[in-house]
Amino acid sequence: MASALSTDLYELTMTVSYLRRRMTAPATFSLLVRNLPSQRGFLVSAGLSDCLDFLSGFRFTDDELAYVGELLQLPDRDVRRLAGLRFTGDVWAVPEGHVVSGGTPLLEVTAPLPEAQLVETALLNFVTFQTAVASKAARCRLAAPHAQLIDFGMRRTQSLQAAMQVARASAIAGFDATSNVAAARRFGLVASGTMAHSYVQAFPNEAEAFRAFAADFPSRAVFLVDTYDTLAGTAIAAEVAKASGLGASAGIRLDSGDLAELAFGARRILDAAGVPAVRIVASGGLDEYALDRLVRAGAPIDAYGVGTRLGTSADAPYLDTAYKLVEYDGRPVFKLSPGKATTPGRKQVFRSPGLVDSVGIRDEVPPAGTRPLLQQVMRGGERTAIDSLAPARARCAADLAELSDDHRRLQDPVPLFARWTPQLLALAAMMKGPESSSSARTTGERSRRSY
Repeated sequence: MASALSTDLYELTMTVSYLRRRMTAPATFSLLVRNLPSQRGFLVSAGLSDCLDFLSGFRFTDDELAYVGELLQLPDRDVRRLAGLRFTGDVWAVPEGHVVSGGTPLLEVTAPLPEAQLVETALLNFVTFQTAVASKAARCRLAAPHAQLIDFGMRRTQSLQAAMQVARASAIAGFDATSNVAAARRFGLVASGTMAHSYVQAFPNEAEAFRAFAADFPSRAVFLVDTYDTLAGTAIAAEVAKASGLGASAGIRLDSGDLAELAFGARRILDAAGVPAVRIVASGGLDEYALDRLVRAGAPIDAYGVGTRLGTSADAPYLDTAYKLVEYDGRPVFKLSPGKATTPGRKQVFRSPGLVDSVGIRDEVPPAGTRPLLQQVMRGGERTAIDSLAPARARCAADLAELSDDHRRLQDPVPLFARWTPQLLALAAMMKGPESSSSARTTGERSRRSY
């Protein structure tokens, strides 16, 4: 798990200053995505599990304290204060897997101000990346609803830690397997893979390579057929599969060229050879747009390996996330920075059927026909529940099914956005003064663009 030093320097300097001045009253910070990226009609919440693990184990080691003391030239009393820091607060969050909109709080932390401030960077990191990837993966699932989807992103992610997060986030969004063996073991996922071109090249010819692999791994014999000539390789793979008595456990993988045209040709060869159960797997630069084109073309592809563009969320590699103070010592607070305005107070998200959300005050009476989306997941520094992948996958599948066509389409979707409840609008207007009442109402109507 991440070190307590996994933070920006200014978090440390602010924390030391707060501790010196005994500014340790409860503070609430709200973590949200201000705006949806272009070509995103929705997001899928992810990263909460890592947030809770981080908060549960938060503390400075002796070596870290020595480093911070030297870095900031701190007297011993400041170092001792840092040494005593643990996360003792509460966390409310959207459970992983839920479809959410821009402007919706994904997580709110209430803790003594130094604690709540110091964990900002790590929480943003976990939620931002994993939500971006889960959202990308969900779009792949929408593009190919009936195919097997496999996370192939490990070798192109920005780090091995990111590869673990990609495997988990894509599983939440409905991927069926991962090539990442460590992630499969850790998260209980299906490990899936085929062979590399190097394996084929290491043998005198394709036939010997395929026969060797079929003999060694008959239950997972998927042959990479495009090393030399794709359709010729498919014919050889068909002969080996038939001679070895392989059925549905066998497959071929197409990794280059016109995948639709090659899939049609390969299917004809496999069927004519008497091995109709042999599956076709496609990979190579795929994303939701490519999957959509292949599915619409009716390409007879049973499974897709999606790698680089998933693991980096290539067309939307970051989210406009923020972690902002909304209450301190019982006093609601806000900021009015242009394009980055916030609303005061602890929040709740009220969900109506059709994924229609309203952002309101935490303790207000829920509007009729709604249910609260933010759940308490940590109390007094202790997790209140352990959520697993299975319910997160179920939530994502249910929300995607409820999502309207306007929001789920891949090209030029209509962005989901959450409105503000009258109570939140009133609080914002009161905090900003009577002259701001109309502007607060306008901002509330535009809450998909700023928060």
